[in-house]
Amino acid sequence: MKKQNKLTPKDKFFQGIRNLADTLNEYTMTENDQWTIKGFIDAFQNIYTISSDTKIISKILEIHLFPKILAFAQENNYKIVLAEHQNYYPDISFIANQDSSIKFALDFKTTYRNLDKNWLCNGFTLGSHGQYFQERNSTKNIQFPYSSYSGHFCLGIIYDRVENATIDETKIYNINELKLINSVISNLQFFVAEKWRIASDKRGSGNTANIGSIQRIEDILQGNGMFSRLGEEWFDDYWMNFGKITIKDSQGETKKITNLEDFVKYRQGDTSLIVKRDNKKL
Repeated sequence: MKKQNKLTPKDKFFQGIRNLADTLNEYTMTENDQWTIKGFIDAFQNIYTISSDTKIISKILEIHLFPKILAFAQENNYKIVLAEHQNYYPDISFIANQDSSIKFALDFKTTYRNLDKNWLCNGFTLGSHGQYFQERNSTKNIQFPYSSYSGHFCLGIIYDRVENATIDETKIYNINELKLINSVISNLQFFVAEKWRIASDKRGSGNTANIGSIQRIEDILQGNGMFSRLGEEWFDDYWMNFGKITIKDSQGETKKITNLEDFVKYRQGDTSLIVKRDNKKL
């Protein structure tokens, strides 16, 4: 009888956190697919609606999910270390109780569906490609050196935003009116992916040193990012050298490499392995 391949610690972690993600819809949504979080309450039992600001929603989602994350860690023999500072990577570090050299980085990522093209989302950033990414033993803005992690994962949430017309942020409710409050988001969809598998070749936020994600939802759920057929080494090499290498264009002008096709050509790789998508529905 052929022996089955033993799962690596990374495989086990991925399977476990993905199984957890599959349970989160019931935990976070009502029967009509609204977010179960309705607002925040004061000592007098007044309820105030939540702003639709994406940063506020993201933070509250993290707090909402944390008990589930903690239970997962305990059940799977990990201890967790939270980011010591707001701008540190990752949000949570998982460390195996039996072997502290086994660490996994987990970042929460939230984004909303495009109102007109619901197969697309707004995208999100996948962490910095700055010092700690380039210098893998650096401890600047990172909880542990990048190279010490056995894998880098995202626990993502894609949701629908409720139109502002149905949310009255000036209204104060009492506890008996809880069911009358519309949630600011609905139709939450959870996914888990290694961050290199859902990466694009563009920055995620203007001129800051952040890696951008792809935007097609089905590709995010399947882990079909631009590097997914090339492999993680290409992802690392590209983003460690983003904007540093110069080549000449067809007019003989010098330009910096800031797209994957030019980079793969420069490294003499196979450009047919680049996963390309436009923003049209298939």
